[in-house]
Amino acid sequence: MKYKRVLLKLSGEALMGEQQFGIDSKRLDAYACEIEKAARQSVQIAIVIGGGNIFRGLQGASQGMDRVQGDYMGMLATVINSMALQSSLKSKGLKAALLSGIQIDRIADSMSASKAIDLLESGHVVIISGGTGNPFFTTDTAAALRGVEIQAEVLLKGTRVDGIYTADPEKNPSAVKYDHITFEEAYSKQLKVMDLTAFTLCSENKLPILVFDMNKSGNLLAVLNGEPIGTIVSS
Repeated sequence: MKYKRVLLKLSGEALMGEQQFGIDSKRLDAYACEIEKAARQSVQIAIVIGGGNIFRGLQGASQGMDRVQGDYMGMLATVINSMALQSSLKSKGLKAALLSGIQIDRIADSMSASKAIDLLESGHVVIISGGTGNPFFTTDTAAALRGVEIQAEVLLKGTRVDGIYTADPEKNPSAVKYDHITFEEAYSKQLKVMDLTAFTLCSENKLPILVFDMNKSGNLLAVLNGEPIGTIVSS
């Protein structure tokens, strides 16, 4: 395996599958199967999943809701998704631990770097919910922060496209895919890899970002094996 410890960022919206809202059980199981394959190869995997399939703080703010309150609601949405993923992983016989950036004792232990690393080293898949625990930060930023905290070798951003392109490939069929790009180039070309706070955190801490298609079976394991899939952003 090329990578021994990774932070996997998943989109909450991707959990909707073909639905318009909530969690699609087939998509959840497909993700759990991909993670299981990797975990069985003794890769240490921490996961941050968004909550956009349930609620987004910015969505609430756009409708007149207090932004802070809306962001905390979004954090709780990530906890719901994380609990669903934990349950699915456990049903496959994996050890899966749930930590949270917000205190929610009956459901998850509070996040700390030392606790997460201990769990990873003892063979657990570690799901880190609750964002950063603070309003005004996205789950992209939470993923970057947690990746740095656990000393991950790479931040894997699982999306529905197979990498980073010169333009949106769903809108522009002539868009060209990058195999590798530097943080500086991605910033200067205004490529929307992650939000700026998350992107800067990865850049300053030399944490590479690898963007790949999570919805294609076998891709996660292939990425961990170092196969040329997706786009890597590094110094």
